[in-house]
Amino acid sequence: MRQLRVLSVVMISLPTLVSAQTGADGTNELIQKLLARIDKLEARVAQLESGGHATTPAATPDAAQVLPPARPIQHDHDAAPSDAAQTVYPALKISGFSDFDFSSTNLRGPSGGFGAQTLLGAHSGFQEGQFDLHLSSALSSKVNVLSELSLTARSDAGTGTPPATGFNAEVERLIIRYDLDDAFKVSFGRYHTPINYWNTQFHHGQWLQTTISRPEMTQFGGSFIPVHFVGMLVEGTVPASGLNLTYNVGLGNGRGQVISRGGDLGDINNNRAWLVNAYLKPDFAYGLRVGGSVYRDEISPATGLPTREWIQSGHIAWEKEKPEVIAEFANVTHQPIGGTGPSHSQAFYVQTAYRLPWWHQTWKPYYRLESIHVPRSDVLFRAVPSFLGSTFGVRYDITTFAAFKFEYRIYDRRDLLTIHGVFAQTSFTF
Repeated sequence: MRQLRVLSVVMISLPTLVSAQTGADGTNELIQKLLARIDKLEARVAQLESGGHATTPAATPDAAQVLPPARPIQHDHDAAPSDAAQTVYPALKISGFSDFDFSSTNLRGPSGGFGAQTLLGAHSGFQEGQFDLHLSSALSSKVNVLSELSLTARSDAGTGTPPATGFNAEVERLIIRYDLDDAFKVSFGRYHTPINYWNTQFHHGQWLQTTISRPEMTQFGGSFIPVHFVGMLVEGTVPASGLNLTYNVGLGNGRGQVISRGGDLGDINNNRAWLVNAYLKPDFAYGLRVGGSVYRDEISPATGLPTREWIQSGHIAWEKEKPEVIAEFANVTHQPIGGTGPSHSQAFYVQTAYRLPWWHQTWKPYYRLESIHVPRSDVLFRAVPSFLGSTFGVRYDITTFAAFKFEYRIYDRRDLLTIHGVFAQTSFTF
């Protein structure tokens, strides 16, 4: 770039210098003047660039050519700000998310175990989604902090003495991480448990995911897997001959007395939970991700026997927009201590989507098949719904940072009425 600018100045100056010379005797003098001028210009350009004064205005794309981004595969709002020239710490970055929803179903009674996040309730109408903030900050070149805060509307707002607040505030994630290098990073905090794909790929903020709602097996507030994990993680990525292996090894508190929550104030039975998660993203198949995890804990529920828990899960994902394919399976084994034999509960989902090439690639139809099966012998999961469900939907990106989503769902529940419903959502980031 420097040589091009110098050459441009020389070409502009050349006619003036040439016209000042006459005859063959002036040739050498002309050459010397040109070389001297080039040296001065190069020195000046170097001085300007080293001082950071040279700037190039960013090109403004034609609005008709701006296409909605593909679903972010690596969410940059989860990464601490990085700038080679950044010398002032902390360097804070904030991203916000929210959504507004509409639902109408044939459900006129209890949902049978489905939480409010699924939008399945006895009443149809509009609902305010979570207001969520992702905050990331670099404390140094190798130390980063990530946090996630949410506000969720309460159904009992204004009731009781004193009156209940209108929203529940929650620290969803709070992590401090030291990055030695790509292959070794150690962190401490409250995580979305790295036990499967969806739980670590899509955090709070419905705009991040293609669908309106998460699969039920990974639902916030659900019990099938421990959504939150408090402790420490060692993680990293190694090339592995082009296979690109990423690993997580964690040790921390297990589930709380309410099994849908993590042990924020400590492990209630002094038995640490541990996990191992790993996946491959091979170079030869761009966008492909294949992995699995294991999780071990001992649970002391508020009622019932202490129970040993094993979770094994696996996933495969094609992390692209044309197409998007995600599939997961998890098996949860519960062995009551001093009780009967073990029980095995299984869940899976398969989701496919495709961003259409027309209309500036703003439309993305999708389909998800999911199921949870809990045997009647699994006392700990008595409140978890057993069902087979289908979701048909389409996402329309109205801008780069906002989307409309429309869905039709069928949930065939065990021993209960089949649920049919239509759902709509506008989700956005800011």
